[in-house]
Amino acid sequence: MEEDGGERAQRRHLTSSETLISEPHLDPPSTCPETIPHPGEEDRTESKPELNQTEIFRTLEVVERDSLAIADSFTTLFASLRLALSEVTSNSVDHMHCFSEAAGRLQESVLDCATKGNRYINSSLRLNEEMKGIDSLALQLIHPTKC
Repeated sequence: MEEDGGERAQRRHLTSSETLISEPHLDPPSTCPETIPHPGEEDRTESKPELNQTEIFRTLEVVERDSLAIADSFTTLFASLRLALSEVTSNSVDHMHCFSEAAGRLQESVLDCATKGNRYINSSLRLNEEMKGIDSLALQLIHPTKC
């Protein structure tokens, strides 16, 4: 029983952060020697010593503080998760806008390049048609008397 007294004294001097995760020390009925009947003993109606009201209130106070700390932890956790989700969603939306803008500009550039390429091909085809008669003209310039 000296260990129990030492633990109680230690529990009273703990800081609030340490008591938030502590659990009240109550012996389970299976380890309490008063409640284990011995063979051959007559049945006694002797009950386990009751906790006094002060101990019950202290235990309830510890449970209440632990519950509040857990609730605060969950509130903080959910707030940070909400913020992270908001940032990820915001970043995703920003990336989609950026992607859409880049795709639009790329499409404009491709159309411009295709138009210029089409003009170049048409000019080359016209030049090719005009060059078909140039061989005879070149021969006339080289040999002016043969015509």
